[in-house]
Amino acid sequence: MAEPNGGRPTLEAVAAHAGVSRATVSRVVNGGAGVREAVQERVRRAVHELGYVPNSAARTLVTRRTGAVAVVIAEPEARVFTDPFFGRQLRGISRELAAADTQLLLMFVEHRADYDRIGRYLAGGHVDGALMFSLHRDDPLPAMAERAGLPTVYGGRPGWAGADRAPRPLYVDTDNRDGARQAVRHLLDRGRRRIAVITGPLDQTSALDRLDGYLEVLGTSEPDPRLIADGGFTAEGGERAMATLLDAAPDLDAVFACSDLMANGALRTLRARGRRVPDDVAVVGYDDLEPAAWADPPLTTVRQDVEEMGRLMARLLLRLLDTRRAGGARGSSAGGDGAELGGGAELGGAADVGGRAEVGGDADVGGGADRGSGAGLGRGTDRESEADLGAGRGGVTAAPGLEPVITEARLVVRAST
Repeated sequence: MAEPNGGRPTLEAVAAHAGVSRATVSRVVNGGAGVREAVQERVRRAVHELGYVPNSAARTLVTRRTGAVAVVIAEPEARVFTDPFFGRQLRGISRELAAADTQLLLMFVEHRADYDRIGRYLAGGHVDGALMFSLHRDDPLPAMAERAGLPTVYGGRPGWAGADRAPRPLYVDTDNRDGARQAVRHLLDRGRRRIAVITGPLDQTSALDRLDGYLEVLGTSEPDPRLIADGGFTAEGGERAMATLLDAAPDLDAVFACSDLMANGALRTLRARGRRVPDDVAVVGYDDLEPAAWADPPLTTVRQDVEEMGRLMARLLLRLLDTRRAGGARGSSAGGDGAELGGGAELGGAADVGGRAEVGGDADVGGGADRGSGAGLGRGTDRESEADLGAGRGGVTAAPGLEPVITEARLVVRAST
């Protein structure tokens, strides 16, 4: 039912229809406490019958919440839309935010000039928080979030300058070092002795941690320069890197490629050079996304549950925002519509996003459900400092119980080894 004059239904119209005060409608619409269930039901029925939609601009002015989260990927859009890793992670993020009635705003870094644009937007109060991933060592994005006072959760172990300052960043990652250890041990168990590695960019912590795991199993602190090449986490890069390795070490008998895309590129080069897989050269990838199963032969790889990692990132941020909302509500005065609206309650189900650390229920991904923490979101594995990490940066008050989440990696054996 619309207003008689055809205008948009107002808060006052809902209040009159439900037989309650405007302030009561505000509390119900914005998720506030202190309203009896029977009254809430009357208000919800009135909202439905009138077709009332809250004015987001007005609500933002009162609650100081936008109901939106920025997802910032420090890569060009062409890379994002061609790498299934990003699609899987975005799907997990999107589903978790949608369940909390929160909008996703996607931002890319195409050129260095984009950082200024992104920084201005994040500082402009357009979003409640940010999720950032695929960051590089010299990336200015964390400092931008800090200056803006923006609650932020990161994808991947922080490795930028100042990341070890308190309060340390909140993040979600997989146990990259252990995943690499599993891959290289598997190759050694198969009798391989000249094992090369194709890394991602070594200004990213995921690439560094996988390289460290490789070196640890081989019992050396430095790689053989003939057995290491950077493939840039792309199929084309993997193709070039494999060619470089074969030229430098034609006697190599295995390669650990630190992503499935790079492993697929390596397979193309090996095929072009007449090397049989796995007879002549065994190949292991990392991720266990679609390219692993589609490869010829199908790839042995290290599985990380990328979609669940996206969900956990969003869940952790929503929990952080909910903690801040609760703190703001406690600081509100008891009277007036503003106090009844306060704290950004429009997140709806945000209070329910915590308390679940299980990794998608998939037994092959393992470990997530067993990692307890005060936030119920899991905690680190074998990294010495993970247990001490607290809430996010950006001038955000530490949120007790919120910790980084490290999910388990697991080897999946297929025909390429």
